[in-house]
Amino acid sequence: MESILKLQADICKIFANDKRLEIINLLKDAEMSNSELMQKTGLSKVTISQHMNVLKSKGVIVVRREGVQLYYRIANPKIIQACSLMKEVLVEQLREKEKVVSRLVKASNKKS
Repeated sequence: MESILKLQADICKIFANDKRLEIINLLKDAEMSNSELMQKTGLSKVTISQHMNVLKSKGVIVVRREGVQLYYRIANPKIIQACSLMKEVLVEQLREKEKVVSRLVKASNKKS
């Protein structure tokens, strides 16, 4: 049986793609069809399909078929929570870096 850390590493690899994160962000509030995702992301049908297959294979999304149309939704709301939490961490890091740069600029201006 795979260790939980190995499984966690595998799922984190999925989130290491900006287009997949964009798709997850689009699906956070509502189910969407292939067509809607193609329109909102600008990605081709083939590319959307490839990303969705990766997300589906790891249980990030679930798929529902209605006629010829496929509809996607997030499998577990905790996935959205995890992505949101990571985004918050990154925003905090960027703000902290901006503060440091601002202090350096002020210090440099005082020396001039």
